[in-house]
Amino acid sequence: PDPDPSSWMGRSMVIKIASRQSDLARIQALTFGKTLKEKHPDCEVQYHFRESLGDKNLNDPLWKMPGQGVFTEDFYEDLVEGRQDVVVHSWKDLPTEPRGKTEIFATLPRADMRDLLLFKKENFQSVKESKKLRVYSSSPRRAYNLTPFLKQAMPFDLQEVEFSSVRGNVPTRLKKLLDDDVDALIVAKAALDRMVDVEFSEFDEMKKSLKNNLEKLSWMVLPLSVNPCAAAQGALAIEIRKDRDDLKEIFSSLNDLTTQKMAERERTVLSSYGGGCHQKIGVSFLDRPFGKVKFLKGLTDAGEVLDEVNLERKKGLSWPQLKSKEDAFPVDMKDSSFFNRAPIEISEDELTGKHLWVARSNALPEGFTPESESTIWCSGVESWKKLASRGVWVNGCAEGLGEREEMKVEALADSSKEWVKLTHDQGFGGENKKATYKLIPNEEASSVKGKQYFYWASFSLFERALTLEKETVLQGFHGCGPGHTYDLICKKLEEENVSLENVAVFLSHSHWLKEIVN
Repeated sequence: PDPDPSSWMGRSMVIKIASRQSDLARIQALTFGKTLKEKHPDCEVQYHFRESLGDKNLNDPLWKMPGQGVFTEDFYEDLVEGRQDVVVHSWKDLPTEPRGKTEIFATLPRADMRDLLLFKKENFQSVKESKKLRVYSSSPRRAYNLTPFLKQAMPFDLQEVEFSSVRGNVPTRLKKLLDDDVDALIVAKAALDRMVDVEFSEFDEMKKSLKNNLEKLSWMVLPLSVNPCAAAQGALAIEIRKDRDDLKEIFSSLNDLTTQKMAERERTVLSSYGGGCHQKIGVSFLDRPFGKVKFLKGLTDAGEVLDEVNLERKKGLSWPQLKSKEDAFPVDMKDSSFFNRAPIEISEDELTGKHLWVARSNALPEGFTPESESTIWCSGVESWKKLASRGVWVNGCAEGLGEREEMKVEALADSSKEWVKLTHDQGFGGENKKATYKLIPNEEASSVKGKQYFYWASFSLFERALTLEKETVLQGFHGCGPGHTYDLICKKLEEENVSLENVAVFLSHSHWLKEIVN
């Protein structure tokens, strides 16, 4: 290494980038190198790829292997001794404890952090008959968090979910899925997305093979609320030696601060429980305009059950304290039945060949069976479970975070099909909306008179309450989910000259009730 790295600043330099030699690791390293060259075209980039301990030992499950950092430790001495300048890691593979002489200085914008389930289409009938799902995954976190969810989210009457270990890179695991007597495989979605979307020509054959295999599989993007990711999953860690001020000056323009902060928070949480891939703990942070959403779920080594979904608002609530639950509406969601719902007759041809965004489970007409090539996306986990109980394969959901929550399924969904939103006759949706039911005012609806705190599952409910008890509603404090409901309530309150301090985002009705009571 140069005895005085600062002497390199301001002139052309060679930057040696190292990573593991798997297809995915090389894609990640090449992506970082491409981004680096775009920002600093005078830099010359050299790549160095080799195996790690984790690549050499494919027999033992990761959680049984000695120590942490089985995919990353081999590169540490290369950085310290100056044989390499930077190592590009999958951040989730790094030990949670800091290393003495190196640091994670930068990261690129995060890919999709969620897990992806891939299911053999040819096994649909056998799983339905056996009521047993056999899944490849070496992660104790996935096995613990997903076993109860999959029994309700799959369109079968499942009685048993069996997880078994699998090792190897993504193409290897896909081949094992297709060749072995097993039904499904779970992988990090970011890994598959990066490999399917890769633009470097040297991976053309790998990409073609991957797409051919994916055609034999159905897929589900697994919700973070029931299956938070491994800490920092989907983020790339750019590791350098601590004294490399020359590289820090160059890499500072590449760092995505939001990704870095969220990944660091996840790793801090995991570290507080001991860290390591043996843990049955998932933790995810989402940074959204309305605040930071935290998902924490799993089982600690001490036997503590973790199940937390929280919102850290950018601005705290300034509402007066709730005196009694009698002042809140609705305490039970059944009390907000301001409407009855009646189906609208539509032709199946209007839905056939489309990707469907389902606002609530009954928006998908009874008796309609979507094509296997169509993507079915719904508003939240409860709608997912209800659709699955009808035999519908659901591909994913918005987790109650609204339509603006990105699906990120470009690498999986057929791009030739258009998206249609299924909702009611007064629902939001624009040109792509298809009304499948209509709202009929319920004349026997519960009264909101005298209430002060409200939760609105939709703007239609808010509007209906205004027609019944306008003065009460306008003087109240309003909670709702993020998305169009929040936007429309804010717009209406502004028209009525009501302070927007009186409306706030909550993640769910139960979240609203718990927070205002506390």
